[in-house]
Amino acid sequence: AMPGFGPRSIEGHFDEAIAAAGVAAQVHGAGPHDAVVIACFGDPGLDAAREATAAPVLGIAEAAFHAAAMLATGFSVVTTMTRTCVIAERLVQRYGFTAQCRGIHGTDIPVLDLEACGPETVARIEAAARDALAQDRSGAIVLGCAGMAALCGTLQQRLGVPVIDGVAVAVKFAEALAALGLGTSKHGDYAPPLPKPCV
Repeated sequence: AMPGFGPRSIEGHFDEAIAAAGVAAQVHGAGPHDAVVIACFGDPGLDAAREATAAPVLGIAEAAFHAAAMLATGFSVVTTMTRTCVIAERLVQRYGFTAQCRGIHGTDIPVLDLEACGPETVARIEAAARDALAQDRSGAIVLGCAGMAALCGTLQQRLGVPVIDGVAVAVKFAEALAALGLGTSKHGDYAPPLPKPCV
């Protein structure tokens, strides 16, 4: 489901702040969930969503970093706008992957341009990934935008290394956690939000 408000794409801190509120409101206002996946690489509203439900809640960046670290000793992130690289850098630090993430590379391809992803766009992303593998001495590529998901198979075949789409990985991780009967802890800081009117 889509939040009831927010930007069409997230390409900076301002966009992310509005999107996070939309995600939190969507999860809090909806019925019971088996699991929740936040399909934006900034993982906007992740902690708020975890407060709002007992179901497992996964952000695609967090899931992608975990998967990449299981498949290679080091990975690189290839994302859209260079201005968003700092957002990914902060997530790497927050999630504890500083030692495994060897570089974050922007392509300056606007998010919405990925909806009609032609050969030139694919070639730009592939070139950035090749440069990242060489410069960073990494063994895997994390695609730093949900809009790149459709390119995963093509890029993996061309590059010859694991290419991680965080959307697919987060869905599979969420399915596994739900099947195991595991959900978000309600003990401590992920306890349900305190009831109060919003004005």
